Amino acid sequence: MPRPDFPRTILDFQARFGDEQACLDYLFECRWPEGYVCPRCQGRIAWPVAARGLWECAGCHYQVSLTAGTVLHKTHTALHLWFWAAYLMTTGTPGISARQLQRQLGLTRYQTAWTMLHKLRRAMVNPERTLLTGDVEVDECQVGGRETGRRGGRNLAAKAALVVVAVEVRGMGSGRVRMKVIPDASGETLCGFVAETVAPGAIVHTDGWMGYAPLAKKEDYDYRPRSQRAAKKAGDADPVLPRVHRAISNFKSWLRGTHRSVSNEHLQVYMDEFTFRYNRRGTPMAAFQALLGLGTQQAPTTYRQIAEQGPGPNHDLS
Repeated sequence: MPRPDFPRTILDFQARFGDEQACLDYLFECRWPEGYVCPRCQGRIAWPVAARGLWECAGCHYQVSLTAGTVLHKTHTALHLWFWAAYLMTTGTPGISARQLQRQLGLTRYQTAWTMLHKLRRAMVNPERTLLTGDVEVDECQVGGRETGRRGGRNLAAKAALVVVAVEVRGMGSGRVRMKVIPDASGETLCGFVAETVAPGAIVHTDGWMGYAPLAKKEDYDYRPRSQRAAKKAGDADPVLPRVHRAISNFKSWLRGTHRSVSNEHLQVYMDEFTFRYNRRGTPMAAFQALLGLGTQQAPTTYRQIAEQGPGPNHDLS
């Protein structure tokens, strides 16, 4: 039996998840689509412990929470607010910022909205996702910082972060994308990203940057570099790496438009959100359901863990 269907419109969503019980019922169906199964003894009979939001096995009396192991684990925020946050985050084209979420849900504290979105972002990376295949374009770029007086193509601007991006070629369009913050544009770093992102046998397209040169010695890939400078000098009208450049441009536009800017410490999780949404751009309504499913595959993140990673919600990101 597949997981339960998902509302197709915002009015359907409001009607479907109007209270806590409706959200709990949906979580139950997602967690046990074939009916309850005890995690300890595999028993099939259980009853709810309503006062504590748990289910207790009739056989071994093991109690389990529907939110255990998900982004909702031990939350003190109402489930229907979490559902709305996930819905607004995954189905709207521009996504949503913490300030917008606070206003939309009527939350009294900005910190609550900020934490909810960060927990959802950390549930967007599927540990079992497959590698990119076929033809793949790879390039790096800078995100943030001021470029006044900057010299050299790969020299980092002040406070800028260096990011590497890979995009599958799908005819004239793009397939899946992968993005990662990197410390430098050295051969070790860039080739390491390719190895952990692109499946063996793929055709890897890059520009002429020497950091990608070691790929020519790897038998796992068909490496095809193309110098932008040489193409321009030769009058070649075909753009170099058009799909990865488009993905980078879309990411920067989204970051400026929705979030204005973010700290380098938290940049990776915003890139994870962009990747999650980009790879599901054809089925945005299904992204909400996928987000809940992915959240059960990795340990939930606490507010303390998020805040310790970098500037917190009160940090000035302008």
